[in-house]
Amino acid sequence: MNSYNINKGIGRTVEFKGLKAQYLFIFAGGLLGTLIFVMILYMAGVNSYICLFLGAGGASLIVWQTFSLNRKYGEHGLMKIGAGKRHPRYIICRKRVHRYLKFTPKSNAI
Repeated sequence: MNSYNINKGIGRTVEFKGLKAQYLFIFAGGLLGTLIFVMILYMAGVNSYICLFLGAGGASLIVWQTFSLNRKYGEHGLMKIGAGKRHPRYIICRKRVHRYLKFTPKSNAI
C-alpha cells in the first residue's frame, strides 16, 4: 500500500528565505526594475563598470530594504500602514453645539 505525504502548507502564506506575502513582490519587482535599468544604461553606452556599480548597489539596497521592512512590520504590516494613512486622525465638526440641540418638529403630512 502506498503512503502519501499530506501537504501541510495549505492556507499558510507564501514564504521564501524569510520574506512573506507582499514583500516577495516588492523584492522581485525591485530586482527586475534594477536589471532593466542597468540594461538600458548599458545599451545607452554608459561605461560597463558604472553599470555594474549601479546594478550591484541598487540590488543590494533593494534586498536590504525589503528584509528590513519584513522584519520591522511583519506579514500584514504594510497593509496596516496603508489603512492607517487612509483613516482620518480626527474628525472635525465645525457646527455650533446649539444646532445639534435644536428641536425641529415633524410635520404630520397625511
